[in-house]
Amino acid sequence: MIRLLFGAALAAPAVAAHAQATDPHMPGMAMPAPHPAAPLHHAVRRKPPVRKATPPAAPAHPKPAMPTIPDMATPASPPAAMPGMAMPAQLAPADTPAPPHDMAAMPGMVMAPTGYAEGSGTARNPAAEGMMRGLHLATGDWMVMLHGYAFATYTDQGGPRGRDMGFVTSMAMLSARHDLNSQTHLQLRTMLSLDPLIGPRGYPNLFATGETANGRDPLIDRQHPHDLFMELSARIDRDVAPGTCLFLYGGPVAEPALGPSAFMHRASAEYQPLSPITHHWFDSTHISYGVVTAGIAATHWQIEASGFRGREPDQHRWNIETPGLDSWSIRATWNPSAHWSAQVSHGHITSPEQLEPFTNEARTTASVQYAGGGLSALAAFSAKNKLPGRTLTAFLGELNWDFAPRETVFGRIENVANDELFPDLLDPLHGAKYRISLFEAGYAHRLRLTRDTGVALGGALGVYAKPGALDAAYGRFPVSASVFAKFMLGR
Repeated sequence: MIRLLFGAALAAPAVAAHAQATDPHMPGMAMPAPHPAAPLHHAVRRKPPVRKATPPAAPAHPKPAMPTIPDMATPASPPAAMPGMAMPAQLAPADTPAPPHDMAAMPGMVMAPTGYAEGSGTARNPAAEGMMRGLHLATGDWMVMLHGYAFATYTDQGGPRGRDMGFVTSMAMLSARHDLNSQTHLQLRTMLSLDPLIGPRGYPNLFATGETANGRDPLIDRQHPHDLFMELSARIDRDVAPGTCLFLYGGPVAEPALGPSAFMHRASAEYQPLSPITHHWFDSTHISYGVVTAGIAATHWQIEASGFRGREPDQHRWNIETPGLDSWSIRATWNPSAHWSAQVSHGHITSPEQLEPFTNEARTTASVQYAGGGLSALAAFSAKNKLPGRTLTAFLGELNWDFAPRETVFGRIENVANDELFPDLLDPLHGAKYRISLFEAGYAHRLRLTRDTGVALGGALGVYAKPGALDAAYGRFPVSASVFAKFMLGR
């Protein structure tokens, strides 16, 4: 098993020595609309030309879609239908504008005109974000998907506390789906990251806080590296009515039902070179050691509850920590159409911080996501109530706009109240709450490298608003800049 996981991690971000001639655009994926009687699992973003041929009938129980963003290249001709696969004539609702990309159908999968796309864990994204970019294979009765990227970044964080550094973040995901019978469906999923190679202190990220590098000192103005094992999970869905199922999800490393989809799984943050400074307000639980989630999912809504281990990962990034179930969360999600997804969630997290073992947290989040016409956006709010202690709030806005076939502009606005910027007990600023704002904007240009790999080249610039009391530590007007090359696996 471990050899298989390491193989997936190393195979994910394939990089070609020289870019081949690129297509006139970078097609995304889109799937046709299913037979009306087919139960809904997901809808997608991309819409191929309407075919005149009458499609065969959809299977009674389609396999759910895997979430993703646009593919890097389009095959010369549409793929031939595989056994058990419906190839409908049209993919999106009639009122959906046709985007400039095409998408190849996955074997055995039918897409609905409205619904959702899978995010991280059991979170939902707007259906218009589409299927996850990756290699999609059919092996017997299983559908297998391999997805991954390597994000090479150089950042120069401004001000006296800023640092510059070059580093590579990475992720490889292997997912397999299988129908146990006509009403029961199984998904196995693993995600791996080589982020531990960055080093125990992670990379510079001004005003970011959370976790520790050595078990003694907190990480301040730095983003911690993610663990090698980001997910080892299984999910079983049982159809109970047309378009409705009960599900059970979990594993030794998984994500509870709390907050929106994690930032690396949101199209609105696809080319952001750094993690949000509000990461520990919204999606810090995306790597939890021990998760069990049960819920009911329907076409336009989902309700779920989780038990999980509240303690965040420690400084030992290569191992699997002892799972536990000492915390809980609930989440309700609404997908009114293929373009929108909204969630509200609340959780009680037991002793999340290693250096504050007697402090618990009550976290409440709400978010709205939109996708359509090449635009992906998110607006989110979180309230982190330290028990005992004060309540710290955060706001997050993200936008990713494909304004041309290979060109993207993106941005992020954050506002957060943070009381962890001065950990020294003798510092007169220790424990004080300061509200920080970040305004960041960037650009990315996409290229195809090979049939199944691509790269996005770009950069981002960030400026901050902060109280004058922080001028001595951070300077009057710190500015941060980053350049990157994101290598992606997927057609």
